[in-house]
Amino acid sequence: MNSAALAAAALLLNAFVFGLSWWPFRELQKHGLHPLWATAAILGFALVCLLLLRPAAWRGLLKHPALWWLVLASGTANVGFNWAVTVGDVVRVVLLFYLMPAWVVLLAWPLLGEKPSAGSLFRLALALTGVVIVLKTPASPWPVPEVLADWLALMGGFCFALTNILLRKLNQTPGPSRMLAMFAGGTLMATCTALLGLGLGVVAPPPAPDMSWAALALFTGLALLAANLALQYGAAHLNAGTTSLIMLSEVVFASVSSVLAGAGELSTRTLLGGGLILLASLLAVLSFSRRRFS
Repeated sequence: MNSAALAAAALLLNAFVFGLSWWPFRELQKHGLHPLWATAAILGFALVCLLLLRPAAWRGLLKHPALWWLVLASGTANVGFNWAVTVGDVVRVVLLFYLMPAWVVLLAWPLLGEKPSAGSLFRLALALTGVVIVLKTPASPWPVPEVLADWLALMGGFCFALTNILLRKLNQTPGPSRMLAMFAGGTLMATCTALLGLGLGVVAPPPAPDMSWAALALFTGLALLAANLALQYGAAHLNAGTTSLIMLSEVVFASVSSVLAGAGELSTRTLLGGGLILLASLLAVLSFSRRRFS
């Protein structure tokens, strides 16, 4: 297998793991482990493994203070997504989370100095139209988030877009340190949010350690670590346009698996709105590829 094919396979592995990540969080909740505690445990374990593999990674985090913004953005994205897919319709959550074209247009100008073009504004309108269709239900007079999962998905997606922009802005920092910032962010933000929720009485305390859920948490941590390593390899060997296009398969993996498992629903409204969101993402990828190779 040549390097390009291997890189593509690595990105597909990443998309597959994250596309199915909703399942272990739901299983852990059945054992009494709130998704916030589950996120802290899983990413905390992955963080320890990463430090064992790359013990010098923490030095880059201290040397480049800007990476702490990546800690906050990535951590909030993890909290939003993992909590949302545990309590909401997975298909709906994934589509709202992947509102990437809209958030990127809004964030790239102040953070990267990239003024929106006519094409980017069209993609923004396309993606927002898709969101309106997904959110507008017959029982709701306005297309606004109805449940906690909707708000969490939108918050997580915004922070996910911010994470990707920060990764571009901080691309001169060491790769292991960026990965450390992302795992540390998920662990830190999930723990802090869980403790806050515990104090307010909205998050139950974690159950006593038990192999029935601890083994699943450890396995999930290893899978997410492997997926992130695969992403680092794949993104380093393929152009950003191809990487983004392959990563969109995560939506397919998440949607198909959740519908088959009864954790998601493919209504006509969801299909139409989701199609517009994905079309906006695809157009963004194609636009980036043309600019890169023109």
